[in-house]
Amino acid sequence: MSVSRIVFGFHAVLSRIRQNPASVQEVCVDKTRKDARMQDLLQVAEQKGVRVMQLEKERLDGLAANGRHQGVLARVEDTPLPYQDIHDILEADLAEPPFLLVLDGVEDPHNLGACLRVADAMGVHAVIAPKDRAAGLNATVRKVACGAAETVPFIAVTNLARTLRELKDAGVWLVGAVAEAEHDLFTAKFQGPIAMVLGAEGTGLRRLTAETCDQLVSIPMFGTVESLNVSVASGICLYEARRQRQLAG
Repeated sequence: MSVSRIVFGFHAVLSRIRQNPASVQEVCVDKTRKDARMQDLLQVAEQKGVRVMQLEKERLDGLAANGRHQGVLARVEDTPLPYQDIHDILEADLAEPPFLLVLDGVEDPHNLGACLRVADAMGVHAVIAPKDRAAGLNATVRKVACGAAETVPFIAVTNLARTLRELKDAGVWLVGAVAEAEHDLFTAKFQGPIAMVLGAEGTGLRRLTAETCDQLVSIPMFGTVESLNVSVASGICLYEARRQRQLAG
């Protein structure tokens, strides 16, 4: 028996319709919205054969648990992504060496959603995070991710330190980002199996996580600010990693 859930927001709903229309059970829209953005969504839904229901805004508020749905939500089948744990990834027939993002205790769902979006853009195979004291895949994360939560496997692990050791044993090089590192991002080598490890907002990497990493690097800063949001930092680090991997062929 399939399990359904609600996704909301234009980006998240449109992405799901385009990527996997068969999994969309129905789309519900605010009956009072007649703007161009809504008309575009309705046109895509019609082209994909997706059922659309016109509802009152109050009904949408209830279905979205008062989340910022922008007048559109969808009930979708919760279809599993191809990788359910790190062993699935390490044993998969990938087109390149594993390329992973590890988030150590990111609690803000907006930051997690943004990290997933960056991970999708940079071709990351999976995002790994601890189950406890960290954000999980909720509706807000999916909305901010703009569809990336449906394409990038998110693996929540019980013990992050143990998972990092398993990755190391499998030959994955762990690069942690910390402000006080002796070397900067440009000195790191990202051509082989890599996991980029970033810490939570404000606190950064926990001590045990940092000690487990094979290499610690800082992000070169050329202005006056002293720190970056974790999603911005992940974008910088993953882009540099992808640049090197592309040059290496």
